[in-house]
Amino acid sequence: MGVVIGLGRGSGGMTHRQNRVLPTGDIVAIPDRGLFMGNRGILHDAEGRLGVARWKHPHWITCRLEFKGRKRNLMAPGSYTELFFLDEAVACAAGHRPCAECRRAEWLLFREAWVGLYGEMPAAAIDRSLHRARVERRAQRRHVAPVAEVPPGAMILLDGRAHLMREGAVQPFSPAGYGPLRDVPSGAVTVLTPEPMVAVMRAGWRPALHPSAL
Repeated sequence: MGVVIGLGRGSGGMTHRQNRVLPTGDIVAIPDRGLFMGNRGILHDAEGRLGVARWKHPHWITCRLEFKGRKRNLMAPGSYTELFFLDEAVACAAGHRPCAECRRAEWLLFREAWVGLYGEMPAAAIDRSLHRARVERRAQRRHVAPVAEVPPGAMILLDGRAHLMREGAVQPFSPAGYGPLRDVPSGAVTVLTPEPMVAVMRAGWRPALHPSAL
């Protein structure tokens, strides 16, 4: 799929657009843009407002904000809806995988880990597998797992708030960045990141993180 994007001068209204995706799958209108962009098809109307649909196809990808000098007018009529994520851990929690064009190296590493787990399959089949794991009707599909089995880079729900798993710690998510490290909870936790994505992370692939996590 062709993708990304250096946002041109026409993007000045972005602070009022409903295009920022949270780890819980919600799409909200906030000023922060984040490090990555995503694509699920055309979700907005001629005025740039989101309708009921949260996807129009199963090929959810995570893209760079700049690539080969391409420019886009944000939420242009008849063009796909640009969605934004704080970082790739958030994009993964929402069910997006690396773009095979603008993030080719990351896609190949992701695909290598996937093939080692599930066998050889084309990108479209990977997308369909992810789609079954990330949504249930119109809502984010979540699962429960022992916290010891949740790898770094995955997102969990803790005290009603999304947290990023780190090595031996967790960090609370906010739209502007991650908060201070906290101790890892014990027992089972609700995992926001889809199960196949968690398995790929457990196999060694890691999403790119926001500087506040580093």
